[in-house]
Amino acid sequence: MYRYDSFDREFVRNRVAQFRQQVERRIDGSLTEEEFKPLRLMNGLYLQLHAYMLRVAIPYGTLDSRQMRQLARIAERWDKGYGHFTTRQNVQFNWPRLKDVPDILDALADVEMHAIQTSGNCVRNVTADHFAGAAADEIADPRPTAELLRQWSTDHPEFAFLPRKFKIAVSGSPVDRAVTRAHDIGIRIVRNGAGEIGYEVSVGGGLGRTPVIGTVIRDFLPEGDLLPYVESILQVYNAIGRRDNKFKARIKITVGEHGIEAFRQRVEERFRIQRRAFEGADRARFEDIRTMFAAPAYIEAPTGAFDAALARDPAFRSFVDTNLHPHRNPDYAIVTVSLKAHGATPGDATAEQMRVIADLAERYGHDEIRISHEQNCILPHVHRRDVPAVHAALREANLATANVGLASDIIACPGMDYCNLATARSIPIAQGIATRVKERGDERQVGDLKIKISGCVNACGHHHVGHIGILGLDRAGAENYQITLGGDGTETAALGERTGPGFASDDVVPAVDRLIDTYLELRSDEDEAFLATYRRVGMQPFKAALYPDAALATGG
Repeated sequence: MYRYDSFDREFVRNRVAQFRQQVERRIDGSLTEEEFKPLRLMNGLYLQLHAYMLRVAIPYGTLDSRQMRQLARIAERWDKGYGHFTTRQNVQFNWPRLKDVPDILDALADVEMHAIQTSGNCVRNVTADHFAGAAADEIADPRPTAELLRQWSTDHPEFAFLPRKFKIAVSGSPVDRAVTRAHDIGIRIVRNGAGEIGYEVSVGGGLGRTPVIGTVIRDFLPEGDLLPYVESILQVYNAIGRRDNKFKARIKITVGEHGIEAFRQRVEERFRIQRRAFEGADRARFEDIRTMFAAPAYIEAPTGAFDAALARDPAFRSFVDTNLHPHRNPDYAIVTVSLKAHGATPGDATAEQMRVIADLAERYGHDEIRISHEQNCILPHVHRRDVPAVHAALREANLATANVGLASDIIACPGMDYCNLATARSIPIAQGIATRVKERGDERQVGDLKIKISGCVNACGHHHVGHIGILGLDRAGAENYQITLGGDGTETAALGERTGPGFASDDVVPAVDRLIDTYLELRSDEDEAFLATYRRVGMQPFKAALYPDAALATGG
């Protein structure tokens, strides 16, 4: 994984020292909150409903045991003993005191971490496929590309004050596990007809109050053209993006107002200039970066312990079925650690749980950890002989829930329990659904079902691309939840379709219950997943199940 060089270390330390002085001035009253706000946002510090919140960057979701242990230490020393992993592959601390934030940032710098550009109208944390460097279906590891973009965009003087925040995601496999088409720029590593590796680039994706699936602007971009092309996109957006209305300032609105062809023409014109300006320096840097992401030294060992555990332990077998994914080395497995125990807060991990994950990564996982946009942790390189030991340790820490990809593996934003932008609670709804799913006893029979919940129109819970999406809103002082169906965040990306009127908070869990029952009745066989059934039969039977009184009134 990438290690800081002397420039990185000096840059981060100088930023911490600068912010320490700014915090001192805020505390002594030299700076008003209005004056302090843009300074704290540059360093990932938000003021939420009850306290400050610090958002820490985990570039492309990759960290090691040393870094995870430091996050645990920070949670215990300066917060309330836990961290919240987000859909941006970041971690948030929800209760730091302002006077402690510079010390937290110094502690992060000790392990090559920071909170820079996790907020503000700049290029945010670059995300990537959480199975990067390990997946059996991977064309190329997307992390070197993501790291190149991170270095290029960090403190970029031209893009520090964009019309609005800007998000980039990179995927290295034909299966899009990074939700690239829901990003301002989505980058997928592909091969052309000649077998050369390059990029498919999409622009104008985004969720929020105006959800849009990104449009492909280049089917194939040679590797060496990446930075000048991305810079050209940002230059065009920076020049013509709207600044008169923050709700119309994202690049998706810019592309929509000008049209993709006109936008593409502007980008290509800029690219012809920018391509010459880079002169290959980025290529040399890319090759240096790539060497830092070499595959670990895989061990050779018999896998009999794995097979034996599979034969004798039903709980282990269930864990293997859902939480293991194919590795490029057939003797290894990718192990997903679910942070979604039934009834728990999605994405939360206690300090002790973080240490358990760190210990397992160090002992069994070549000291590598990933954070997924689905708010889980991943041990990307575990030899199959060691999976039983990993599973046993996870069970002790209440981290062995065998539900990855199932109905209780819910994405949920913090909602109105923490966020000052939220208009409804997300966490209790997610907890209620997961608890009910466990009570039903048929979660494994239901199979692949992605439920995503947001507490406001900003869509931090990605509800627009959930198979079942839930959006919490305020309606005359009461929480009201809209349901959408048919969303998809993969390579076949689609936005969910709204079913109809919203539901009161107490009615959401029964509504989801009816949707699951309807799916089980309608699916063609046990192998047909929820999304496939929905695409085959359409909205109407699900809508009739959600609103039975309306169906009766209309003769349905």
